[in-house]
Amino acid sequence: MPLIDNQNKKILNTIQVDFPIDSRPYKVLAQKLNLSEDELIERINEMKKDMLIRRIGGNFSPDKLGYHSTLCAAKVPEDKIKLFSAAVNAYSGVTHNYKRDHTFNVWFTFIAPSIKIIETSLKEISNTTGVDTILNLPATRVFKISANFKL
Repeated sequence: MPLIDNQNKKILNTIQVDFPIDSRPYKVLAQKLNLSEDELIERINEMKKDMLIRRIGGNFSPDKLGYHSTLCAAKVPEDKIKLFSAAVNAYSGVTHNYKRDHTFNVWFTFIAPSIKIIETSLKEISNTTGVDTILNLPATRVFKISANFKL
């Protein structure tokens, strides 16, 4: 794991909670952090390359946008985990997936404009991978919390 210097800590702390809505957000952030825009972008790209940053993007409440979300759990044989994860990740509605030490060993969230799209997509994933057991656990009530990690 790469070391995180103090400047990168400041960048990470800032972009988690105070990412500007602006046509040049990195310029605004750079000014706030006393960096040049180019240096900030270079640092962020390095942190992405080092997997310290996976994604920078909006975080929306699906139900408020008319979307449906579900948590899925699958029983995936060890030799199919890479295939299954790649198939799951191919869908733009999948926000993340992770492996767990459990009978249901791969979990992921899926967001789509309709429940039908989610159901159809899960069938496609099953057909593509040969994984028959995928639980669909739709959200019945949404609690949006913020997960910020102070460095």
